[in-house]
Amino acid sequence: MPIYITLGKFTQEEITKIKKSPERLEAARKVLKSVGGDIKEFYYTLGQYDFVVISEAPSDEAMMKALFIICSRGTVRTETPIAIRAEKGAEIIEELP
Repeated sequence: MPIYITLGKFTQEEITKIKKSPERLEAARKVLKSVGGDIKEFYYTLGQYDFVVISEAPSDEAMMKALFIICSRGTVRTETPIAIRAEKGAEIIEELP
């Protein structure tokens, strides 16, 4: 299953209700599960982003659907690059001319 690294920022609305963040994380877990995915790791972070999420989903389309649902609530903004496991990356590199 594809792996996604989501870099997120809380909106001002979320910051004013930050104590609800753990509840919102559980709601996000349910959204991911509804599209066949799973949140593997969640970290609150310091610096440019407020949190980082490592998740899996069956496809880019499924992940996009989940992110649209989560972000439409207006509490977070995200960037989500696709991650490729080191082993798969090594296979791709090995095939290079």
